[in-house]
Amino acid sequence: MQLRLKFKKRLLTRMFLTSLSIIALVGFGLAWMVNILHAQNSYNEETAQLIAEIPQVAAELREHDLIPDTSAWLEENNKQERYVIASCDEKFKQVWTSSLAVDRGLFDTCERFNEIRNDSPPYYLTMADDRGYFVYLLAVEIASVHYNLLVLKDAAKLEQEYSKFSKRTYIRLAMVLALALILLVSAAYWGMRPLVRMQNELQSINQGKSKSLSEGYPVELEGVTQALNQMLQQSSAQQQRYQNAMNDLAHSLKTRLAAVHAITDDASLSKQSASEKIMEQVSQMDQLVKYQLKRAMLGRQGLKQEQTVIAPLVDQLAQMLFKIYRDKQVQFSASIPPSLMFPGNKGDLMELCGNLMENAFRLCISQVHVSAQINSHGEFELIVEDDGPGVEENLRQKIIQRGVRADTQSPGQGIGLAVCDEIVHSYGGSLKIEESHLEGALFRIRIPV
Repeated sequence: MQLRLKFKKRLLTRMFLTSLSIIALVGFGLAWMVNILHAQNSYNEETAQLIAEIPQVAAELREHDLIPDTSAWLEENNKQERYVIASCDEKFKQVWTSSLAVDRGLFDTCERFNEIRNDSPPYYLTMADDRGYFVYLLAVEIASVHYNLLVLKDAAKLEQEYSKFSKRTYIRLAMVLALALILLVSAAYWGMRPLVRMQNELQSINQGKSKSLSEGYPVELEGVTQALNQMLQQSSAQQQRYQNAMNDLAHSLKTRLAAVHAITDDASLSKQSASEKIMEQVSQMDQLVKYQLKRAMLGRQGLKQEQTVIAPLVDQLAQMLFKIYRDKQVQFSASIPPSLMFPGNKGDLMELCGNLMENAFRLCISQVHVSAQINSHGEFELIVEDDGPGVEENLRQKIIQRGVRADTQSPGQGIGLAVCDEIVHSYGGSLKIEESHLEGALFRIRIPV
């Protein structure tokens, strides 16, 4: 139990950690991309604003078809000194520097920018004044000559804005992760409920309180529950087969042991003759043990692939029963064609004839008759009848069940007829109890050939 709980906890832990890791990875990846897109969007907006704010610069450059010797035209458009500007040629050699850039000693802006211009915007540079700047690139073409204006803005304020934006993004991500954790716990509890129910039902089955899993499981678990139920049914059926086989074996061996006792008590037999007859019974016991073990492993369906001659086996059983019931002086007769075959296993035939004939010898007054034939319907038919008290009509179906007996005065377990009925039904046949012309019971077995 502790091992199952430990495994369950480990399984839940793995599910939580794996799911949270995936959500966190995707969340942080999205947050990182959002921050990058925000920075690029801010860069594009700032670039558009710069283009809108200093159109005079471009107009002046286009008007003179050159870079002016003085920066008065730029100072006029940069009175508040909001921007640090440098002008570069197409190879990013610095050809002009604004007064604010000169004051800060920024004479290598173009050369530094050339080193990072292949990166994705926004462009960030640490200049000679040890300040960080975001660099905005404006392309200008004058007289078919390409120039690049680099506008620098102090990065401190923008970095602070980016930091706030990132902080808000990750706070939102943390809230999403917390909500995801709550949903995961709820989903795990909800998703594990059928498994917990299955565990409880399996424990109930193990304790013998139920025999199978109930219905109503989710579709995803139906295959598992059906397979478990089939396995439980097979296990139960096999256990029942073993139990029945052991009971049947004990019932069959009881008759052989009684025959051995009768042989040993028969003073008319010589020692050699008694030994031979005892060995014959021991041989039959060995066959019965093998037969019952095979039946327990394979079931009835695995035993009907042979044909067995009937007459010798009936005669052999009659000789054994004569020894057991020698005090009754039973008159036994048989009407069986010598070549007639039973359409099945010798062990099955021995069980059928042995149980029915033993009942007939035990309950008869003085007569027992066995007959066998292929009837007009093409079926194998075996009849065992006696002149005993017979079986009342209201008991004829009941005594075929295991443990039910009509004769409670004599010893027995009520197994023999149930074994016969199981064997006959395994061949697709029928066992019926009727009234004999001898005024006793008649047991009629019919099996399709």
